[in-house]
Amino acid sequence: MNPEISSDVIALLQMRLHALNDLALTLKHAHWNVVGPHFIAVHEMLDLQVEQVLSMTDDLAERISTLGGEPHGTPGALVADRTWSDYSIGRAEAIEHLGALNLVYTEVIKDHRSAMQETEESDPVTHDMLIEQLRGLGLFQWFVRAHLESSGGELSTAGASTERVAASQAADRARTQP
Repeated sequence: MNPEISSDVIALLQMRLHALNDLALTLKHAHWNVVGPHFIAVHEMLDLQVEQVLSMTDDLAERISTLGGEPHGTPGALVADRTWSDYSIGRAEAIEHLGALNLVYTEVIKDHRSAMQETEESDPVTHDMLIEQLRGLGLFQWFVRAHLESSGGELSTAGASTERVAASQAADRARTQP
């Protein structure tokens, strides 16, 4: 691979590594802070997602190394390079965390999809890896969204632009549904 292309792919993968490390920490944070009647189901669901997301980070880091780069997985590197804010929900009802996590997944998936598209021509191996990761991330978001959708497909967090608003909307809908 051309060194310039390799350098671009490494930089792109580094940001995906940061995003998935952050996602794993965010999911674990929610896992520790979830309360309410659906505690155990959400608590256990999130642990499985953390495990799979961490596996994805390993794949990203190994691809960076394969391309001649040095993966940076320290908290300091993540915080210095990221372009997003910390997860904003602390101890909260399961439905509130799920509402906020849906937005987190939406952003991670959007950026992952963009990275996948950027590597389609330049690096088919990375492109394929990102497609596989998107399958998993999409599945996890579906698990989260299943708690937020009505039987008619209406999403309780529709239109929410912040985690706190999504959490509030999800909780409000849950209180009014039979």
